[in-house]
Amino acid sequence: MKILVTGGAGFIGSALVKYLIEEIGAEVINIDVLTYAANLQSLADIENHPAYHFVQANICDRAAMSDIFEKYQPDAVMHLAAESHVDRSITGAADFIQTNIVGTFTLLDVAKAYWQDLPSARKSDFRFLQVSTDEVYGSLGADGLFHETTAYDPSSPYSASKAASDHLAMAWHHTYDFPVVISNCSNNYGPRQFPEKLIPLIFINALHGEKLPVYGDGSNVRDWLYVDDHARALHLVLTQGRLGETYNVGGRNERTNLQVVHQICDLLDTKRPAEHPRCQQITYVTDRPGHDHRYAIDASKLETELGWRAQENFESGMDKTIGWYLDNESWWRPLHDKIYGGERLGLTTKSG
Repeated sequence: MKILVTGGAGFIGSALVKYLIEEIGAEVINIDVLTYAANLQSLADIENHPAYHFVQANICDRAAMSDIFEKYQPDAVMHLAAESHVDRSITGAADFIQTNIVGTFTLLDVAKAYWQDLPSARKSDFRFLQVSTDEVYGSLGADGLFHETTAYDPSSPYSASKAASDHLAMAWHHTYDFPVVISNCSNNYGPRQFPEKLIPLIFINALHGEKLPVYGDGSNVRDWLYVDDHARALHLVLTQGRLGETYNVGGRNERTNLQVVHQICDLLDTKRPAEHPRCQQITYVTDRPGHDHRYAIDASKLETELGWRAQENFESGMDKTIGWYLDNESWWRPLHDKIYGGERLGLTTKSG
């Protein structure tokens, strides 16, 4: 199977590309424009693999996308390319609108034209997977779970842009019978995550004896999904999911942000002891504007229909994650020193 992956040099994308090549035996065309959050070092161990092809291109560039489809003739598309950090969307929404909405439209339109010209057998087998987020559903109360039928209620420019891209993908299915399937995942974590996100940010700060910023009172809840479990789920949804359907992917690992920070501190205190417990570095900062309080995914549909199960619980996944960051400072140190040093993002100024 020849699969075109967009955003394959990002955190989730690189884990997916490695899984497809090393475990599935697929041929992969990785399209990535290489923004700040992309890192080809994450794919260094497969960069010379005969089944791997990398193309630096922008999904908003219709001519480039058309050329790639014509040259590589993929059997499927897994669309992950997106601006993804909520804090950055608060102060720089334009990039999110352009990449997540206009880029998805461009990719869908080019892919549809390509699909329509395929021979009948290849046309019937073609698939387009739109990879999305649980943030499109908005915020949950203390109880309940997000289901595939939960109404969209995005709160941030990021989640609104992803909601729009999901609606575009489903509209292409309903209007043109284009073979789309959608996945919505909970918070991913694991090796090779850009250090603006919570877990690598807290790890790096804790390691260096710096303050550990926790938004508000730290009670916001997320469901955490180990990135390799997500990669397995995405391949299952692509190949076995029903067309026109949505599948939620979650790890069934609800934790408050404060619990996550404490777990990082405890793991570091065990693996790399310091003079004082690192939880003493926790500091509470002004909450993120429009911060959704709780996300939680019901992954029953994925589990019952496709037989997927998360292989990592939060404890085992976090142990692997923190161990990887300790062993791979050469991966994250250049990012921390040259691209993002841990400064606060996403603050707004309100006029009185």
